[in-house]
Amino acid sequence: MFIQTEPTPNPNALKFLPGRDVASDPRDFVNREEAEASPLAEALFALDGVAGVFFGYDYVSVTRSPSGPDWAGMKAPVLAAIMDHFVSGAPLLRDGSTAAASAAGEDTEIVLEIKQLLDSRVRPAVAQDGGDILFDAFDESTGVLTLRMRGACAGCPSSTATLKSGVEQMMKHYIPEVTSVEQVI
Repeated sequence: MFIQTEPTPNPNALKFLPGRDVASDPRDFVNREEAEASPLAEALFALDGVAGVFFGYDYVSVTRSPSGPDWAGMKAPVLAAIMDHFVSGAPLLRDGSTAAASAAGEDTEIVLEIKQLLDSRVRPAVAQDGGDILFDAFDESTGVLTLRMRGACAGCPSSTATLKSGVEQMMKHYIPEVTSVEQVI
Protein backbone atom coordinates (compact mmCIF):
# COMPACT_ATOMS: atom_id res chain seq x y z
CA MET A 1 0.00 0.00 0.00
CA PHE A 2 1.34 3.41 -0.98
CA ILE A 3 0.12 6.47 0.92
CA GLN A 4 0.76 9.90 -0.53
CA THR A 5 1.00 13.01 1.62
CA GLU A 6 0.12 16.57 0.75
CA PRO A 7 0.76 19.76 2.66
CA THR A 8 -2.22 21.90 3.61
CA PRO A 9 -2.44 25.66 4.12
CA ASN A 10 -2.43 24.88 7.85
CA PRO A 11 1.23 24.28 8.79
CA ASN A 12 0.10 22.03 11.65
CA ALA A 13 -1.96 19.70 9.42
CA LEU A 14 -0.94 17.17 6.82
CA LYS A 15 -3.19 15.31 4.39
CA PHE A 16 -2.64 11.55 3.91
CA LEU A 17 -4.09 9.91 0.77
CA PRO A 18 -4.22 6.11 1.05
CA GLY A 19 -5.40 5.63 -2.55
CA ARG A 20 -8.80 4.28 -1.51
CA ASP A 21 -12.09 5.47 -0.07
CA VAL A 22 -11.87 6.45 3.58
CA ALA A 23 -15.24 7.75 4.81
CA SER A 24 -18.64 7.94 3.16
CA ASP A 25 -19.43 10.88 5.46
CA PRO A 26 -16.59 13.15 6.64
CA ARG A 27 -15.86 12.72 10.34
CA ASP A 28 -13.89 14.95 12.71
CA PHE A 29 -12.15 13.87 15.93
CA VAL A 30 -10.79 16.63 18.15
CA ASN A 31 -9.75 14.62 21.22
CA ARG A 32 -8.96 11.11 22.45
CA GLU A 33 -12.46 10.55 23.84
CA GLU A 34 -14.08 11.19 20.44
CA ALA A 35 -11.42 9.02 18.80
CA GLU A 36 -12.67 5.97 20.73
CA ALA A 37 -15.39 5.71 18.05
CA SER A 38 -12.77 4.71 15.47
CA PRO A 39 -9.89 2.23 15.66
CA LEU A 40 -7.87 4.37 13.22
CA ALA A 41 -8.51 7.67 15.01
CA GLU A 42 -7.69 6.01 18.32
CA ALA A 43 -4.39 4.67 16.94
CA LEU A 44 -3.49 8.11 15.59
CA PHE A 45 -4.29 9.87 18.87
CA ALA A 46 -2.03 7.36 20.64
CA LEU A 47 0.91 8.91 18.76
CA ASP A 48 2.85 11.73 20.39
CA GLY A 49 1.75 15.16 19.16
CA VAL A 50 -1.52 14.29 17.40
CA ALA A 51 -4.14 16.96 18.21
CA GLY A 52 -6.83 16.20 15.62
CA VAL A 53 -7.91 13.64 13.04
CA PHE A 54 -10.31 14.18 10.16
CA PHE A 55 -11.61 11.53 7.76
CA GLY A 56 -12.50 12.88 4.33
CA TYR A 57 -13.96 10.87 1.48
CA ASP A 58 -10.55 9.72 0.25
CA TYR A 59 -8.06 11.09 2.75
CA VAL A 60 -7.09 11.34 6.39
CA SER A 61 -6.04 14.74 7.67
CA VAL A 62 -3.93 14.81 10.83
CA THR A 63 -3.33 17.94 12.87
CA ARG A 64 -0.33 18.09 15.16
CA SER A 65 -0.03 20.02 18.38
CA PRO A 66 2.11 23.14 17.82
CA SER A 67 4.02 22.27 21.01
CA GLY A 68 4.58 18.64 19.97
CA PRO A 69 7.11 17.04 17.64
CA ASP A 70 7.49 18.47 14.14
CA TRP A 71 6.33 16.65 11.01
CA ALA A 72 9.80 15.20 10.45
CA GLY A 73 9.34 13.16 13.62
CA MET A 74 5.63 12.46 13.23
CA LYS A 75 5.14 11.61 9.57
CA ALA A 76 6.50 8.04 9.62
CA PRO A 77 4.48 6.89 12.68
CA VAL A 78 1.30 8.44 11.21
CA LEU A 79 1.92 6.70 7.88
CA ALA A 80 2.50 3.41 9.70
CA ALA A 81 -0.71 3.73 11.74
CA ILE A 82 -2.79 4.49 8.63
CA MET A 83 -1.20 1.66 6.65
CA ASP A 84 -1.62 -0.83 9.50
CA HIS A 85 -5.29 0.07 9.81
CA PHE A 86 -6.17 -0.32 6.14
CA VAL A 87 -4.09 -3.48 5.67
CA SER A 88 -5.78 -5.07 8.71
CA GLY A 89 -9.25 -4.69 7.20
CA ALA A 90 -10.61 -3.25 10.46
CA PRO A 91 -13.68 -1.03 10.16
CA LEU A 92 -13.20 2.73 10.14
CA LEU A 93 -15.84 3.21 12.84
CA ARG A 94 -16.87 0.93 15.67
CA ASP A 95 -20.48 -0.32 15.71
CA GLY A 96 -22.93 2.36 16.75
CA SER A 97 -20.48 5.18 15.97
CA THR A 98 -22.26 6.89 13.13
CA ALA A 99 -22.24 10.63 12.65
CA ALA A 100 -25.06 12.36 14.46
CA ALA A 101 -27.95 13.44 12.31
CA SER A 102 -28.12 17.19 12.17
CA ALA A 103 -31.34 18.87 11.14
CA ALA A 104 -34.32 19.35 13.36
CA GLY A 105 -37.24 20.48 11.26
CA GLU A 106 -37.30 21.48 7.62
CA ASP A 107 -34.90 23.88 5.98
CA THR A 108 -36.14 27.06 4.34
CA GLU A 109 -35.58 27.62 0.63
CA ILE A 110 -32.64 29.94 1.35
CA VAL A 111 -31.00 27.39 3.67
CA LEU A 112 -31.41 24.69 1.03
CA GLU A 113 -29.73 26.99 -1.53
CA ILE A 114 -26.87 27.70 0.91
CA LYS A 115 -26.33 23.99 1.60
CA GLN A 116 -26.42 23.16 -2.11
CA LEU A 117 -23.82 25.85 -2.87
CA LEU A 118 -21.63 24.61 0.01
CA ASP A 119 -21.85 21.01 -1.23
CA SER A 120 -21.27 21.80 -4.91
CA ARG A 121 -18.67 24.58 -4.79
CA VAL A 122 -17.13 25.10 -1.37
CA ARG A 123 -16.69 21.69 0.23
CA PRO A 124 -14.83 20.17 -2.74
CA ALA A 125 -12.39 23.10 -2.70
CA VAL A 126 -11.64 22.90 1.03
CA ALA A 127 -11.38 19.10 0.80
CA GLN A 128 -8.37 19.63 -1.47
CA ASP A 129 -6.73 21.33 1.50
CA GLY A 130 -7.52 18.47 3.89
CA GLY A 131 -10.55 20.01 5.55
CA ASP A 132 -14.28 20.43 5.45
CA ILE A 133 -16.82 23.17 6.00
CA LEU A 134 -20.31 22.62 7.37
CA PHE A 135 -23.46 24.66 7.56
CA ASP A 136 -24.20 25.69 11.15
CA ALA A 137 -27.01 28.29 10.97
CA PHE A 138 -28.48 31.10 8.93
CA ASP A 139 -30.21 34.05 10.58
CA GLU A 140 -32.73 35.26 8.02
CA SER A 141 -33.35 38.51 9.92
CA THR A 142 -29.68 39.61 9.81
CA GLY A 143 -28.38 37.61 6.84
CA VAL A 144 -25.52 36.16 8.93
CA LEU A 145 -24.44 32.67 7.87
CA THR A 146 -22.38 30.69 10.37
CA LEU A 147 -20.19 27.82 9.23
CA ARG A 148 -18.05 25.25 11.02
CA MET A 149 -14.53 24.46 9.80
CA ARG A 150 -13.17 20.93 10.33
CA GLY A 151 -10.01 18.97 9.66
CA ALA A 152 -7.01 20.94 8.44
CA CYS A 153 -9.21 24.03 8.06
CA ALA A 154 -10.00 24.23 11.79
CA GLY A 155 -7.42 26.50 13.34
CA CYS A 156 -5.74 27.24 10.02
CA PRO A 157 -4.26 30.75 9.86
CA SER A 158 -5.81 31.28 6.41
CA SER A 159 -9.31 30.03 7.30
CA THR A 160 -10.54 33.56 8.05
CA ALA A 161 -9.33 34.73 4.65
CA THR A 162 -10.98 31.71 3.02
CA LEU A 163 -14.27 32.51 4.72
CA LYS A 164 -14.25 36.25 4.02
CA SER A 165 -12.56 36.47 0.63
CA GLY A 166 -13.85 33.24 -0.84
CA VAL A 167 -16.94 31.81 0.78
CA GLU A 168 -18.58 35.08 1.83
CA GLN A 169 -18.11 36.68 -1.59
CA MET A 170 -19.50 33.60 -3.35
CA MET A 171 -22.49 33.36 -1.01
CA LYS A 172 -23.32 37.06 -1.41
CA HIS A 173 -23.08 36.71 -5.19
CA TYR A 174 -25.38 33.69 -5.52
CA ILE A 175 -27.60 34.28 -2.48
CA PRO A 176 -28.18 38.03 -1.92
CA GLU A 177 -29.89 37.35 1.42
CA VAL A 178 -26.48 36.46 2.90
CA THR A 179 -24.86 39.60 4.30
CA SER A 180 -21.97 38.06 6.25
CA VAL A 181 -20.26 34.71 6.87
CA GLU A 182 -18.87 33.89 10.31
CA GLN A 183 -17.01 30.89 11.69
CA VAL A 184 -18.32 28.92 14.67
CA ILE A 185 -15.60 27.44 16.84
